[in-house]
Amino acid sequence: MNLLFLGTSAGVPTKTRNVSGIALRESKGKGWYLIDCGEGTQHQVLHTKLSFHSLKAILITHVHGDHCYGLPGILASAAMGGRTAPLTLMAPKGIQTWLEATCEVTQLSLPFVLEFICSDELPSVEFENMAVETFALSHRVPCYAYAFTERNVEAALDVDTLDRQGIPRGPLWGQLKQGVDVTFEGKQLRSQDYLLFKHAPRKVVIAGDNDRPELLAQACAGAQVLVHEATYTEAMAEKAGEVGHSYGKQVAAFAQAIKLPNLVLTHFSPRYPLISHTSPSIEDIRTEAQSVYSGALYLARDFVEYSLDKAGQLTEVSSE
Repeated sequence: MNLLFLGTSAGVPTKTRNVSGIALRESKGKGWYLIDCGEGTQHQVLHTKLSFHSLKAILITHVHGDHCYGLPGILASAAMGGRTAPLTLMAPKGIQTWLEATCEVTQLSLPFVLEFICSDELPSVEFENMAVETFALSHRVPCYAYAFTERNVEAALDVDTLDRQGIPRGPLWGQLKQGVDVTFEGKQLRSQDYLLFKHAPRKVVIAGDNDRPELLAQACAGAQVLVHEATYTEAMAEKAGEVGHSYGKQVAAFAQAIKLPNLVLTHFSPRYPLISHTSPSIEDIRTEAQSVYSGALYLARDFVEYSLDKAGQLTEVSSE
């Protein structure tokens, strides 16, 4: 399971960072998911190996433009590129209203079905290799986090338990091995009770804008990675007031409290450049976060990709 950052700036782009966009790549095959797509995201995709033909779903965290203004262009380009397979769009209701108006006014007709799922209803959706849950956050508008958990994790049958319970070898064992619940002698047998997983399912939580990281406690249960905005340093957050954003130290303290092994910060205010020998810079956010967090801390950069292995370790793998 890989994370490729397409944009890491907050509000507006900078010369080195585009606005929000994250690609989550599946462990199996070429399928991927796009979480947020600010203006210019499709141009960022052109600098990667990603293809809109293998895109499984687009998930929008909220209606603010730096998280969604790239959506119509992406859909139009996918159409012009010959995509015909249905595409899932998970987003707040307002996105659907805006997109329908945009398609009508600009005469955009899509040759593929766009299956809209309303995030406001906090849906849980299963794709072939991924399960996605939705969690509400605290921002100036309805905003959400998406928790991605891999499905079809390699597992072996718990033969001892099956034999002990007198469940005969044959088709029932095969169905349980494939993850199918079955009925035996009037009793429902859950597949997960008879499987020995070779590693815990990998789980990544990607949050939209949010000034209360503690709201993600349930979402992060069993997660190895949290991707969260860190728009400010603590001092700047105090000056900004209540704008619905977090600062690095605040998010890191939450991650430390729940013993989260990997934390990736993103969505940095344009006032924080990458240059480390000046202040303010992104390194100020890193320093504050490291003062309260002992796990693996990453500050995302555009086109940097991270890989989450089966042991739950996150490592930087490339810069496209």
